[in-house]
Amino acid sequence: MASSLPKLPEVPGTDPLSCIFDAFRTAIAKKVSDALPELTLEQVYSGVDYGKKGVDFTIALPRFRLKEKVDVLAKKVIDPFQADDFVESVTHDKAFLHFQLNTKSMIREILTQVTSQTRLGASEEQKADKNYSGTYGTNTSGEGKTCVIEYSSPNIAKDFHVGHLRSTIIGAFLANVYKACGWKVVSMNYLGDWGTQFGLIAVGFERYGSQEALEKDPIKHLFEIYVKINKDAAEDPEVKVEAAKFFKRMEDGDEEALKNWRSWRELSVKKYETEYDRLNVHFDMYNGESMVGQEWMDKAVERLNEMKLIDEVDGARLVNLEKWKMGKAVVRKKDGTSIYLTRDIGGAIERYEKYKFDRMIYVISSQQDLHVSQFFKVLELMEFPWAKDCVHVNYGLVQGMSTRKGTVVFLDQIIREAASVMHEQMQKNEDKYNAVEDPEYTSLELGITGVKIQDMAAKRINNYNFNWDRMLSFEGDTGPYLQYAHVRLASIGRKNPHLLPLPSPSQIDITTLTESAHAREIAFLLGSYPDVVKTALKTHEPSGVVTFAFRLSHAISSAWETVVVKGEEDEEKARGRMWLYESAREVLAAAMRLLSLRPLERM
Repeated sequence: MASSLPKLPEVPGTDPLSCIFDAFRTAIAKKVSDALPELTLEQVYSGVDYGKKGVDFTIALPRFRLKEKVDVLAKKVIDPFQADDFVESVTHDKAFLHFQLNTKSMIREILTQVTSQTRLGASEEQKADKNYSGTYGTNTSGEGKTCVIEYSSPNIAKDFHVGHLRSTIIGAFLANVYKACGWKVVSMNYLGDWGTQFGLIAVGFERYGSQEALEKDPIKHLFEIYVKINKDAAEDPEVKVEAAKFFKRMEDGDEEALKNWRSWRELSVKKYETEYDRLNVHFDMYNGESMVGQEWMDKAVERLNEMKLIDEVDGARLVNLEKWKMGKAVVRKKDGTSIYLTRDIGGAIERYEKYKFDRMIYVISSQQDLHVSQFFKVLELMEFPWAKDCVHVNYGLVQGMSTRKGTVVFLDQIIREAASVMHEQMQKNEDKYNAVEDPEYTSLELGITGVKIQDMAAKRINNYNFNWDRMLSFEGDTGPYLQYAHVRLASIGRKNPHLLPLPSPSQIDITTLTESAHAREIAFLLGSYPDVVKTALKTHEPSGVVTFAFRLSHAISSAWETVVVKGEEDEEKARGRMWLYESAREVLAAAMRLLSLRPLERM
């Protein structure tokens, strides 16, 4: 490792080349395992945790279940302790040993690692690529593995409601995290593009359809037809009979019945793609219920029949899961048409055949917990060895999502509203507004950041109330505040061009940083980022990354007054501080990109 630190023994599963704290934790573990020979280096390493406020790392001695009393064990570690390049001090507090790292080594090693793995140390060619953000924070733990993630999954011709928005935001985050950990990711949008509602829309299109309106905004037009025909159906039962007949023709592969449906699907996907692009979300595959082959659906029902798990009730077929407290689930309606559980089963089998995935994640609302557990149970009962690799990442509800004019139906209404609210905010400061190159783009990005951060800030299972004022405020822990923190860091370079480009890390004097508690805190947070990414992979929680981004932004904000660059006459000092802020900017941007945000340079 390109480091000036002494060599250490290797601990399996660690990689100091991508996370320098692995080296510091190994050094702590070595001190403890040398002093307590009944423990191996690996055992102690697994007990080295981040400390609480003011403490770098902590070990809880009782976790090792040794015979001797905690005080005796602590004394054995503390008595022979000598400070070195890794660890400055160790203190004993009740059941804990607290370790402080060597400030000078810690700051230099972290900033050097950030520099070598971000745009700061990139080649000219890499810098020319706007999307290049370096590798800091990434790891190779998932190398050679494939993960299929199904998310967003709106219904064509129905509204893209806020549940779909949550699934989209969380799914895009998971796709980024898995990629950051070395997995090959297949992002899949499983559209609700099949089912009796298409029979209804077909009947409705004959009455109310307009080709021109369809091409202009397919999602909106089909939705309007759907609303009108549902109203008709409520008054005239014949409409539903007609619709069911039409859908049966579709299921039987009648070309005439499928022609219109294909055009509606294609136009809707095109429109969705532009919406997703604005949200900085990209899919590898637009799949759909319509694409699941009949063959696998029939096989699924057949297999369940053989296993004596099918009950027939009034001609419909149900799979009986009462033994597992999951009730009964319909797998085939009495008219012989499929239902979405059957399509889900068929779809999962097809995906395994195609991708041979190591993990398949479904990002679906907690309202569907029962459906998803029935679905996974059926896969398990069908004895597919990969059934255990299917994971449900669920989330709570959003309450009160509406625009200032009233209810929200479509995704683009949410995006437009967020952008216009931000635009009004920006116009309140005329001088700053005039300095922004592209206020339309900036207000759009700020608005989208506000929506996303409000969604990801708390644990995903929590329900939350959608609140425009709080979400788009520059005060408090909001999306616009994060963008502001990034913009402020980006401006330091513009205001101090004489300090750039920075010399190589070994040429930069960091004395000024070692003397500042604020600088130390920022550097320590930067060093923890690779662990934040690993934790996100384990928990599937975006909130941990959001919390990190806010902690870093607050630490930077607290440092402005004392860790000053502009106006500092001592150029060595100014350059050391510049290095810290430039590194912080890179890591904050990496965390924001992981959350699918686009970091702004100016606003």
